[in-house]
Amino acid sequence: MTPADVYRAPMRSRRDDVIPGLAVQRALAMDVCGIGGLLAPPPVDLSEALDATERTYGDPAARRLERFTQVLDGSFVWSRDADGLYLLGRIDGPWRYDSSPEAAAVDLVHLRDCEWLDAPVAELDVPPATVHTFARGGRNFQQTHHPDIAEQTQRVWDCGRR
Repeated sequence: MTPADVYRAPMRSRRDDVIPGLAVQRALAMDVCGIGGLLAPPPVDLSEALDATERTYGDPAARRLERFTQVLDGSFVWSRDADGLYLLGRIDGPWRYDSSPEAAAVDLVHLRDCEWLDAPVAELDVPPATVHTFARGGRNFQQTHHPDIAEQTQRVWDCGRR
């Protein structure tokens, strides 16, 4: 069995008017993981979303969106809530665009279904590479590359699912 990829998913808008933590709260309530990038009009499919993202936010943003959509189902995502607690989820579905006013308000519009553990993970149990990626800061959804991250994250997932 191939180990699952592991990603950092801060779910923090690049818009300064969005209160940090609200997108994570919404994501947990909806069982999704996502990134921002409001598009008007809302795209009808991924191709349209990528084109509109490039026109609106530039090529780097379009590439980030494309990478997010290509994450394999079963991949792990680590996030943090407004209190700094670590959250672990697992991607489980294709990309979709949420055009609701609630999604726009927290700038969490590009979504993937995600199964989250029921409780936050104690920092002592979080893989050191994950702690390090969040300590660096930033708002990008990005893969964590470390030789032990997949195995360590799988152990946390297995313990949290009991």
